[in-house]
Amino acid sequence: MPFDPTLIRKRLHLWSGLFLGFFVLTHLLNHTLGLISVDAMEWGRALFNLIWRTVPGTIALYGALMVHFVMALESLYRRQTLRMPVKEAAKIILGLTLPFLLITHVTGTRIDWMLSGYSASYYDILPTLWSRWGNITSQTLALIVAWLHGCLGIWFWIRGRDWYPRAVFPLFTLALLLPLLAWLGFAIAARSLPPSSPSVAWFMKGRTDPALLAEIREGLRLFLALAIGAVLVARAWPVNGRIRIRYPDGRSISVARGFSLLEASRSAGIPHVAVCGGRGRCSTCRVRITDGLDGQPPPEAGERATLARIKAPADVRLGCQMRPNHDLSIAPVLAGEAVGIRQQTTEEEAAGRERPIAVLFCDLRDFTRMSQQQLPFDTVFLLNRYFETIGEAVESAGGVIDKFIGDGVLAIFGLASDIEQACSEALVATTRIARRVEVLNQTFTTELDRPLRIAMGMHAGTAIIGQIGYGRASSLTAVGDTINAASRLEGFAKEYDAQLAVSAETVRLAGLAIQDWPSYDIAIRGRSGTLETLIIEKASDLEPLIVAARRRAAHRETA
Repeated sequence: MPFDPTLIRKRLHLWSGLFLGFFVLTHLLNHTLGLISVDAMEWGRALFNLIWRTVPGTIALYGALMVHFVMALESLYRRQTLRMPVKEAAKIILGLTLPFLLITHVTGTRIDWMLSGYSASYYDILPTLWSRWGNITSQTLALIVAWLHGCLGIWFWIRGRDWYPRAVFPLFTLALLLPLLAWLGFAIAARSLPPSSPSVAWFMKGRTDPALLAEIREGLRLFLALAIGAVLVARAWPVNGRIRIRYPDGRSISVARGFSLLEASRSAGIPHVAVCGGRGRCSTCRVRITDGLDGQPPPEAGERATLARIKAPADVRLGCQMRPNHDLSIAPVLAGEAVGIRQQTTEEEAAGRERPIAVLFCDLRDFTRMSQQQLPFDTVFLLNRYFETIGEAVESAGGVIDKFIGDGVLAIFGLASDIEQACSEALVATTRIARRVEVLNQTFTTELDRPLRIAMGMHAGTAIIGQIGYGRASSLTAVGDTINAASRLEGFAKEYDAQLAVSAETVRLAGLAIQDWPSYDIAIRGRSGTLETLIIEKASDLEPLIVAARRRAAHRETA
């Protein structure tokens, strides 16, 4: 593999951050032991000191700290614009603030230990830190800032992974509870000790002169301030030349040479999708170079790997990685704004993600014939009332309308829940649709020569959720075999003159007892094998089964 400096820098920044995050994790776990006793905290301190108070552990810890800080400054220097999403800005600000908050604590514990060899116990540290509100405030603030910075960094790293939606709840629980329990452990342990001065050993065992520690603290603060200030001054230093970037809508911007295409868009306030935050870990920021590609810097190894994975043509580049050296015209592949089912999807899913969902197709039967017998305004009015009826039934059950296709509706369930709940919600929606269409028929009984009839098809499985289309016609939608199967089942419902054709697997996932229901093995075009399907003449017949399934589920939860 060819040497790629950009990739090396990113790996160093990532792995040093993960190493420091592991240290913070063990430190917080040690503090949570204060919920038990100070002796328990001392036991945990002795255990974790086997890692962090050894020569290899100390070298690794401070090496990771130095590498991470240098990589952060280097990243800040290379960033051509400070316009960025709020979460990225928060991560950077928290990271630059954290060292200043930790200096007092670090010099009073670890640097003192390195210089004098004396390792203060919690019996020494807790009364000192708890004796002044200033100490309590600074420790609490340092805890919050360190944890938030680490959580944001890990979130940027993992949010594009396929398994992230399944892990987001336990990870969020951990991120919320651990610092809270650590602070409570610290507070309870400190309050359990008498409000006295530290032990005599604190002063008598050859500890470092406090005046020297104070000088070290001030020196570290000055060093950090100068380092950050030097980077900010270097960023403002004039660069050689400017380039012009043109967009499909006619906008044209001029930026300094060295900007990435993503940074250029953001500096001008032009929406530009970047799920990974501009780190080259996804392809959502990719652009098509419509003019000026010749003579541009070739992609480095990391960008080449991403482009090869998505089989991108030669004129497509990653906006976060390409730093053009002369004028060019670009067209972002993914729009910066999305419509459709956006309210239940994340930005990562807009870029394309597989997830298990339940899909419902609902079609109004014989609508073409009905529309020929109605005036245009009447047809539009009736159709809108029908769509309103379907939409309310779907949304009240927990689903979302993906799109309206003629007189048909595509609804999706499970964008914010697991597949079992999605299937249950979809079946509930079918019963509500059936009931509300009956009410609609009663409302328009004098205007219709025959009642409205519906046919629904439902299937559950994995589908791809993503931004699909072109220009203003693009939207977030779902595609894949699951959508195709649900559409075909809707056709079979018409053939069997029934309201619903649903795959047996969908009903089982919802927890319904279907042993007494006849099933059919149906062959679906474009799909190998057959699909076991239930034909439900009246969708409302499912209501008792749904109620029974939910009672069983509630009983299991309380058992």
